[in-house]
Amino acid sequence: MNDTYTALRSILVTLILCLCFSAKAAALQLLFDDPTLTPLERQITLDLLDQAHRSLPPTMVERLDRSVEVSWSRRLPPHVIGRATVAGQLWLNRQWLAPLVAAVGDSPFDERSHGGLRKELLSTVIHELGHMYDRAQTGPSEQRGTLRRCRWQFQSTGVVGLSAACRGSGQRRHSLSDDPRVLDLAGWSELTGGRGQRYLASDRPDRTPDAYELKSPAEFAAVNLEYFLLDPEYACRRPELYDYFADHFDWAPPRAACGQSYPYLRAGLRDDHPVVGSIDPSRLYAVHYLLAEPNREWASRWGHSMLRVVLCAPGRAPGPDCLLDLEHHLVLSFRAFVNDLQLSSWDGLTGEYPSRLFILPLGQVVDEYTRLELRGLQSIPLELSAEQRADLIRQAAQLHWSYDGRYYFVSNNCAVETLKLLRIGTRDSRLATLESITPTGLLQALDARGMADLEVINDRNAALRRGYYFDSQRQRYERMLMVVRDELPIQAEDLDGWLELPAASRRSVIQQAGRRASAALLVLEQAAHDRHMMLAQQEVKRLYLSQPQGDGAAAGHLVEQLLAQSAFLSRPASLSVSGYGLPQPEEWALMQDQARRRHSELKQLAESVEQMLPGLLSPDRQRELEGAKHNLELLAERIRTMHRASGGMQLH
Repeated sequence: MNDTYTALRSILVTLILCLCFSAKAAALQLLFDDPTLTPLERQITLDLLDQAHRSLPPTMVERLDRSVEVSWSRRLPPHVIGRATVAGQLWLNRQWLAPLVAAVGDSPFDERSHGGLRKELLSTVIHELGHMYDRAQTGPSEQRGTLRRCRWQFQSTGVVGLSAACRGSGQRRHSLSDDPRVLDLAGWSELTGGRGQRYLASDRPDRTPDAYELKSPAEFAAVNLEYFLLDPEYACRRPELYDYFADHFDWAPPRAACGQSYPYLRAGLRDDHPVVGSIDPSRLYAVHYLLAEPNREWASRWGHSMLRVVLCAPGRAPGPDCLLDLEHHLVLSFRAFVNDLQLSSWDGLTGEYPSRLFILPLGQVVDEYTRLELRGLQSIPLELSAEQRADLIRQAAQLHWSYDGRYYFVSNNCAVETLKLLRIGTRDSRLATLESITPTGLLQALDARGMADLEVINDRNAALRRGYYFDSQRQRYERMLMVVRDELPIQAEDLDGWLELPAASRRSVIQQAGRRASAALLVLEQAAHDRHMMLAQQEVKRLYLSQPQGDGAAAGHLVEQLLAQSAFLSRPASLSVSGYGLPQPEEWALMQDQARRRHSELKQLAESVEQMLPGLLSPDRQRELEGAKHNLELLAERIRTMHRASGGMQLH
């Protein structure tokens, strides 16, 4: 009775498949007929093909107007589950048929009983049909061969692209795997000035559902088609690609409900913010182009491009007042992650440094540039719609978890990376042909295209009040120096000259200063101390590089450990968290525990490095650091003494 039921059901499924596949003349047909199989084997195969067919988008079935013969083959290597042949056949590896039947036994078919093997076979069928669909989209076969040669002709130089003749032929249609939108989202980045050429390797290797997708754009398209059709969480984990497939097919499968915010790791060791944060798009008010102004250092002479994310305080409706919520604002900053003890211009030119997307609190960035590097920050609002801003932040969150590129000072620097993020995230037509390799040049180009308004910083005082400009502490220090010069004769002609004076020379001025000059000198002495701390760090690096033995080697080893262990702050995918794409709420708890633990270990290591460094400095550097500390203590005591002598009156 059971064999009769199985045989009848097999015949019925075959008839249903034939009716479905022949309902339209131009539609996909999966043909399967193997008389050597048992009724149960045949039933399982037909059920598998039926489910695969039902999973496909209707438009894909219609456009893939061909008959595909499916068979269980013994000719495939053991590691290959299935393969689409050049002749348009679909082979499944015969070695997996018996295990599949064994999982079912003699019971009527229930797809829930097949576990991982059935899902893997189903994914394989969809994957190989995806390849067939992808190839079919480029047009006639004689054109496909030509276009394939064009597409891969630049492999030997590390990039791929179409030659000028191929691009201008007018014969080409985009398939899934060479659609510029897919290539952008996949990480096959377009070369600056390359006229359509792209890097050969994807720059999105992290949190991938299947590393096989990184092999080529064609495999990327096929793998992601599997997940689009079979994983309800795909819309939450890779939302931009989900939207692309849904638009392409004008159809989408059922999807899971997604969380309302995006997790990220804050880069830095400060304790005033938790190491794990989240971005809530509903609190997003604006996105600014944030430019760190150039200085005289060779790596900073063109400025630095960043994006400022203006998030409102919880409970505040998005509006202009959100510009006052500075403690909630974030900065997206592409930087070279330098995991050794020197910054080499040659390494920067040849792409030896990883490029990472750092997410930082605005206050930390302002302090870094205005106080330590003495550079002003211009914060220029970008003219973007609310939808564009939300899409941009979503794309930035996905990059934060998947991106690990190569940093080139010329062709893939902070300006190029920021422009790519803007172009891919907003899909604004004004950015389509824009190219710039310098941060200042990019800002001027955005201004010329009506996306940024430089007039907001023309009046620097108004810009400071409105939060569009953060002035360098250099101006403040220069004002303090004028206060000192008004009261006392000093040797230095300008701020740099004052900061370069020996601590003992500055101390002779301190001992003559009155109340106003002492207050000004306290600010200047702190700047001198900060400057010597930066010089001390550079000196230790040089010492380690030139003397790799002894104490220098021990310190260098600690610093190397510090740099290596800090990598997770800019590459959060290095945390051992399961899943792919954007982490989902169930993964957050594990992620937070790991991040807090590694952050604590990193702080302890940093403290060890800090304790060891003073003993490695040259006598001159030690003397200047100690002298600056002594000057600060002397000034603090001098100011307290004058304050008491004046009867507690406030000093002005």
